[in-house]
Amino acid sequence: MNDSTGKNRIQREATLAWVPISLMVVSPLGQRDLNQSRVDHLVATFDLEKIGTPTVNKRDGVVYIIDGQHRVETFRAIGWGDQQIQCWVYEGLTEAEEAEKFLGLNDYLAVNALAKFRVAVQAGREVECDIDKIVRSQGLVVSKDKIPGGIGAVGTLLRVYDRSGRAILSHTLALVRDAYGDPGMEAAVIDGLGLFCQRYVADVDFATVVTRLSGAHGGVNGLLGTAENLRRTTGNQKNHCVAAAAVELINRVRGGKKLPSWWREDNALKAVS
Repeated sequence: MNDSTGKNRIQREATLAWVPISLMVVSPLGQRDLNQSRVDHLVATFDLEKIGTPTVNKRDGVVYIIDGQHRVETFRAIGWGDQQIQCWVYEGLTEAEEAEKFLGLNDYLAVNALAKFRVAVQAGREVECDIDKIVRSQGLVVSKDKIPGGIGAVGTLLRVYDRSGRAILSHTLALVRDAYGDPGMEAAVIDGLGLFCQRYVADVDFATVVTRLSGAHGGVNGLLGTAENLRRTTGNQKNHCVAAAAVELINRVRGGKKLPSWWREDNALKAVS
């Protein structure tokens, strides 16, 4: 039960206050990119009672939006940019702390995985920072844009890292880069060749694998086509079929040491476990 003395009250760190929309800016490192179609939808369906309360932080005399940039842009779009709105206001958070608040507030919202990854890097989270470092060490970059060396499949990067560790992720990205270049930087290829590297990295010559995969008919499309045929005939998961397809393509080249069948190795591991 609450009382007038303030005892037995649950109080947030942030306070509810009126903030001029004109003073609000977005920290590019602590927020997702603006989605204009989202703003357009909010404008078209605008309902003041349903738009919610943004969260901001006052730092160095600037009001940074932590959560709610699409709502703030909606107010501007309907001509209310000179108004004040109620916000949950933090005082003096660092950029990293802003990013952590964003991640916490959006744990229950459908936030784009790449946006959350970028904010997690800004927040200094160990795993995401390590993955970002690995990606950059291979001359690549995490990005939603179709740019040279850009990778948007952050969920796959996290999966390979969690499953096999940083060394295998590094080997995988180097293999994809050297064998297929930018066309190979997609989830199915990274995931499947991540499994391949996890199993065979100590038993194969990297340069030979690159040469055989890059020289196979059809390039990365040939790899994915072979994997799709295997998926249809075996019913196995796509990532395992990509790994198996890589083994098939490598073994088709005459001469040299052949790799054991992916499925035979798979069945052996299943029998042991």
